[in-house]
Amino acid sequence: MSMEKAIVLGASALGAGIAAVGCLGAGLGQGIATGKAAEAVARQPEAKSAITTTLVLGCAIAETTSLYALLVSLLLLFGKGFLDSLAA
Repeated sequence: MSMEKAIVLGASALGAGIAAVGCLGAGLGQGIATGKAAEAVARQPEAKSAITTTLVLGCAIAETTSLYALLVSLLLLFGKGFLDSLAA
C-alpha cells in the first residue's frame, strides 16, 4: 500500500469518527428535551397534548441531524471515491 492510500484511509477513518460525534449530540439533546417535557407535563397536565406534539417534532428534527452524521461517517468509511482517484 502506498503512503498516499494509507493517509487517505487514515483521514477517512478519523473523519468518520468526528462525524459520528454528531450522533452523540443528537442523543443528548433528545434526552434533555424529553426530561424537560416530562417536567412540563408534571406542572401542567392539561397541556400534555401540546407539549407532546412539540416534543415529537423537536426530536424528529434532532434525529435527522443524527442520521446525516451517520450518513457522512458511513460514506467516509465505505466510499471508494478517494481510493479510486488515487489509483489513477
